[in-house]
This record gives sequence, structure tokens and C-alpha cells, in this order.
Amino acid sequence: MPLFITSLNSGSNGNCYFIGNDQEAVLVDVGISCREIERRMFRLGLSMNIVKAIFISHEHADHIRGVVVLARKYQLPVYITPSTLKSSPISLEKELVRFFTAHQPITIGGLSVTAFLKLHDASEPHSFIVEGSGVKIGVFTDIGTPCEQLIHYFKQCNAAFLEANYDDTMLEKGRYPYSLKKRITGGKGHLSNKQALDLFIQHQHVFMTHLILSHLSQDNNCPQLVYNLFRKHANRDINVVVASRFQETSLYTVRNNSFKDPINGITAFSKQASQMTLF
Repeated sequence: MPLFITSLNSGSNGNCYFIGNDQEAVLVDVGISCREIERRMFRLGLSMNIVKAIFISHEHADHIRGVVVLARKYQLPVYITPSTLKSSPISLEKELVRFFTAHQPITIGGLSVTAFLKLHDASEPHSFIVEGSGVKIGVFTDIGTPCEQLIHYFKQCNAAFLEANYDDTMLEKGRYPYSLKKRITGGKGHLSNKQALDLFIQHQHVFMTHLILSHLSQDNNCPQLVYNLFRKHANRDINVVVASRFQETSLYTVRNNSFKDPINGITAFSKQASQMTLF
């Protein structure tokens, strides 16, 4: 059974990532409004009925802005750490709050979600691996540096949402004050294009099929620049996508193609799912 993935929004104005099969799905972060999530999922032919849980990476507003309204409307459990909850303005009924611990998988129907700590300037920030039917999807954004844990999990991914936040030259010459530039580049801020590219080149899974470049800076990056950079270094079977800060990406299908021969370029995946309604 394949997994379906899309970025519903990605950037400092809001982040939300959808991963699911044809029966259940999870959202990683809800940084845009409930209404926008509904609209964007509808345009993709996705039903909110299959969303079974929300996972929160950290407490910054662009990752939690819409979570309370969405969780209450659809009675969705919100998986979060105690420290992140305490550091956030999230106020939810106890029955909707679930705590998670790093490296302890959580089962959501046919999906398994595993969190691990990342380097970011938040109270207890985590990245996630979502697995189903042997397919592994990584959500790796808001990362200061590619630590050993990130490398360990990135190597396993058939597809990944990977942060490529800024171009070094654009940030250096840009309008941001020195203190903000130091925060971004200081090891607990964001991944640069170069850091993300090095991770991709050195550690990509031999059967990776989709790379969705995420959380681009509006001021210090350029979608076309990022796409060209990664496309040049990706083999022809990898679908490189730049996630938008204004709209959803297409819905992509990711299959376990490990039984195929990558040397001969034979793979088993659909680069883009057709418009469909998933129940």
C-alpha cells in the first residue's frame, strides 16, 4: 500500500504536512487556519475524515497557529511533548492531548510515527518519521544543523520534506539585522541550501523517490534557485519539488520500490497521484 504526501503550506507564514494511506492520515504541524487546511485538502480531493491525528514539532506560531480550532472541530488527538505544550499558547481539552517520547513509535491505524529530537531554538523540538507498508516519509524542517540523528533517519526515507531555508549569499547581503542572521545560522536556527544539499548528496536512500524542499525563506532564498540546485544533483528517478508558502503542492504517491533494480533505472512509483478522494 502506498503513502500519499503533500505540503499544505511551508514557510515562516505557516507549516502543515499531510502523510497518509487510503484509510488514515496524520498532519505534522498546523500552522495555517482550519479553513485553509479544509480548502487545500478539498482541492486535492482529500477528505478530512481520514485525518486521525496531529503531531506538533515545536511551539513556534508558524507550526501551531491553527491547531486548536482544527483539533476541536474534528476531535483530533494532538501529539505533543509536555515541554512544548507548556511553552505554547495551546489550550485544549485533556482528552485531545497526547504526549509522545522520542524514539517510541506511535501507531495510528496502519501508520507508525516516530519522533526524534532536533537542533532548533525551541523548548523540545522534534522531527518525525511516518511509516506505513514499508514506506518511510521524513519531515525535517526547522533544523539548525544536520546532526547524527537526522542523518540516521534521512538515510531511511523513501521521501522527505527537507528544509532548505536560505541561500548563504542572499542572507549575508540581505536586510536582516546581524542578530537575526546569527540566530538563523547559529546551529539552532535553520538549514541552508548548502547544508541540505550536502545531506541529500551524501545520505539519500538508494530508493528515494521524492524530495520536497521546504520552509524556504521569503527574503533569503529563491524557489527556482533551490530547484535548479537540487535537480542538478538528483538522479532522474527522484521527483524534486519546492513547497510553496502560498498554496498546497500536488498530492504525491510514494511506494516501496526496494524490490526494483536502481542500477537499471527501474523504479515502482507514481510521481504524482491523480486527483482522488481518499476515505
